[in-house]
Amino acid sequence: MIWYILRRLTIAIPTLLFIALVSFWLMHIAPGGPFDMERPMPEVVRANIEAKFHLDEPFLVQFWIYITNFAQGDLGPSFVYQDFTVTQLVAQSWPVSALLGVLSFCISVPLGMLLGTIAALKRNSRLDYGLMALSMTGVVVPAFVLAPVLVTIFAIHLGWLPAGGWEGGQLAFLVLPVLSLAIGSIASIARVMRGAMIETLNQPYIRTAKAKGLSTAYILFHHALRPSLIPVVAMLGPAFVSVVTGSVIIDIFFGTGGMGQHFVSGALNRDYGLVMGITLIVASLTIFFNLVVDLLYTVIDPRIRV
Repeated sequence: MIWYILRRLTIAIPTLLFIALVSFWLMHIAPGGPFDMERPMPEVVRANIEAKFHLDEPFLVQFWIYITNFAQGDLGPSFVYQDFTVTQLVAQSWPVSALLGVLSFCISVPLGMLLGTIAALKRNSRLDYGLMALSMTGVVVPAFVLAPVLVTIFAIHLGWLPAGGWEGGQLAFLVLPVLSLAIGSIASIARVMRGAMIETLNQPYIRTAKAKGLSTAYILFHHALRPSLIPVVAMLGPAFVSVVTGSVIIDIFFGTGGMGQHFVSGALNRDYGLVMGITLIVASLTIFFNLVVDLLYTVIDPRIRV
């Protein structure tokens, strides 16, 4: 197991470096620059600023300086928020984004598994058709379309929840953003869980267990649930990525003050350090979570162990 983890880490590090290189390159080839203004800046001032931030160096030299600082935990300065470093900006906005992601993920996984299991047990019934119709709707409707609908219903017409913003300690401000993020993942997990559970329930050993007179609940929890989790575990990586990327749009729409607003502001203003910092943090979390998912495989099915 330890050698397996080490092998995965040796793959993860070059992957992260490749993501960093591509992101750094895309930021530099984009038109404009971090110090382009409507009113032209004196050339002497521009040259001094570019020298201060090493922007006058060749591309690979700039990348090497950035990646060595990143390895030491320094995300560099922000060109837009000049009173703050990127590390400070991320530290301020990260808790809100993490809270949104964790809550939506913790809701979507168990609820999606539950709905998928119910649909499988009630296969070809009205309940099954209804749940699958709702899950199909949740899959095809993106979060940025679902969010305005939820705001219109629960904030504007019913007045039950705030339409946006964020006040620390008040969970009411999190309900609509979390639901907007979670519904798509719930739908996807429910569909996968239903298919996996139906396939498992059709296996010969399940029919043998039924012939022995074992109860449906016993068969479900002791024989059917664990094998059915393998396809669902495979969904956890993409589900996590979906939640992370979706939180950028949701953060902007609801104005929760997470990393999404900083990311968009950095992209529009060519704030290389801010965009790179958030990109690498998200990429690192994605790689780490995929490693955790791979380790869960070995727990659910020991045959997968290497």
